[in-house]
Amino acid sequence: MAQALRAAPATELDGISVSIRDLSLSYGSVEVLGDLNLDVKDGEFLVLLGASGCGKSTLLNCIAGLQPATEGQIFISGQNVTWAEPSERGIGMVFQSYALYPQMTVEGNLSFGLKNARVPKDEIRRRVARAADTLQLEPLLKRKPAALSGGQRQRVAIGRALVRDVDVFLFDEPLSNLDAKLRAELRVELKRLHQNLGNTMIYVTHDQIEAMTLADRIAIMRGGKIQQLASPDDIYRRPANLYVAGFIGSPPMNLLPGRLEGNRFTGALTADVTGYDFTSRPRGPEVVLGIRPEHVRTGAAAEALPIRAEALVEVVEPMGADTLVWAQLGQTPFRVRMDGESRVRAGDRLSVGFDPASLSLFDAASETRL
Repeated sequence: MAQALRAAPATELDGISVSIRDLSLSYGSVEVLGDLNLDVKDGEFLVLLGASGCGKSTLLNCIAGLQPATEGQIFISGQNVTWAEPSERGIGMVFQSYALYPQMTVEGNLSFGLKNARVPKDEIRRRVARAADTLQLEPLLKRKPAALSGGQRQRVAIGRALVRDVDVFLFDEPLSNLDAKLRAELRVELKRLHQNLGNTMIYVTHDQIEAMTLADRIAIMRGGKIQQLASPDDIYRRPANLYVAGFIGSPPMNLLPGRLEGNRFTGALTADVTGYDFTSRPRGPEVVLGIRPEHVRTGAAAEALPIRAEALVEVVEPMGADTLVWAQLGQTPFRVRMDGESRVRAGDRLSVGFDPASLSLFDAASETRL
């Protein structure tokens, strides 16, 4: 039985839609979530991003009330809902599976939950009409799920959450079953939906493109813990540690192990990193230098930069607007994103260069950003 809801101090949660305090979840000796703290602002689109098994869907299920936590508290709209039933939490949830009733029309699927909750008929009609208008479902209201495309079914699933008229929406990998074209189309629709509604949305995905394009902030998770919580731009430009640096980006950041003595880096290349913005100094000389493939300049443009080297081209991948070059810098793999008009072939020697301001440096021992 759900325990009574308790309000948190108003000033403590002012402007916060969802607050997670010291949340842990374990199955016996196996820790799934570890001492998590997270505040989601009113009207924010927050993405929980990570590889399979990192705990992102489990955290979402804890927020929804589908999975009880071992320790900690969860507040939604200022109310302590840690022990509340899912129906008491004021949330709408969209799952990976559409989970539509095949025998019902789109209109029936949208209204079914409201009828069970004994919402007045006029209010049901108003909410269904609003959701159908928002998601462009009006022409489909009399169809059954079998007559819908995958994208249309997912829009119905989203509409079923919208009709609940709540402040917080939870999405558990809602686009993962769709093909690439439909995913791209629905990403735009979700972005537009959030801009129009202004509701708080928490979205789980393993797809970094979804995360970068949709989120106001991203929480990157690993092993049941948050590695970095920041805007997409901050995570891309200033990854907090080696895991985040290697996870975000396609292809991922080049990571070159070496030594740092003063402001001089030596490894696969030698570089003066005087222009780098240090936030801390390494514990020892062993460091890792990171540079994103798209921040590498080549040819004449490389010659004008303070850090230069020569790479041996191994594989060239033309991609239309871009060309990805897989090379070797000494004995270290090195990736370069070039303009699609660039002409380079396997076996070429490629001059590469970059600015210290575009680097990331990490302490090799702690793996944290310097």
